[in-house]
Amino acid sequence: MAPLLPAEYQHVLEIGCGEGAFAGSLKPGCEIWGVEMHEASTKIASQRLHRVLIGTYDAVQPELPENYFDLVICNDVIEHLPDHDAFFESVSGKLREGGYLVASIPNMRYYYCLRELLLRKEWVYRDQGIMDRTHLRFFTERSIRRTLAEHGFSIEAFKGINRLRGSKRVLRALFFVVLTLGYYADILYQQFGFRAVNGRKGEKRNQDPLPPDAREK
Repeated sequence: MAPLLPAEYQHVLEIGCGEGAFAGSLKPGCEIWGVEMHEASTKIASQRLHRVLIGTYDAVQPELPENYFDLVICNDVIEHLPDHDAFFESVSGKLREGGYLVASIPNMRYYYCLRELLLRKEWVYRDQGIMDRTHLRFFTERSIRRTLAEHGFSIEAFKGINRLRGSKRVLRALFFVVLTLGYYADILYQQFGFRAVNGRKGEKRNQDPLPPDAREK
């Protein structure tokens, strides 16, 4: 996901920051906030980020400043949310106008998912992957593009990630891609990554919401 980061940003919020490892991909000197629901991970993340809030995004979002962040990152998060529309509305308010949302989501039209649905007539939840039993929302390329537009975001970069592997599997998938003149090209990717620009206008940015001890860290 690092290649999707914008060139310029200063105030960053990572939702689902885990232990804060992705912060190593961010440029030096930026202010990084994190949201993480697993308390054990936050103890490590707090050594790497300026401030870490413990809990789900819905629970901690009142503590996040409005119209402040230049960049919000949420890798493999949106599919776990009970109300993704409310999430996009909320995040739009946390971002300044022209700020960036960088995120990844599973692709429901991935080759294996289509094989399960169309050939095996199955819908089986698993412990990981696209059909992870903790996933509450499912997206295709078209549906996530539409959803972003509905909430005032303009897509600046969009790409498939985690491409299908294995020569036989790839050949089978490519058969459908060629047969449909590229229309099925999306089935080659397990996930999509994107960078979208916030088009909502906000009030004057809150310039310094961090307490003094956090600013000095």
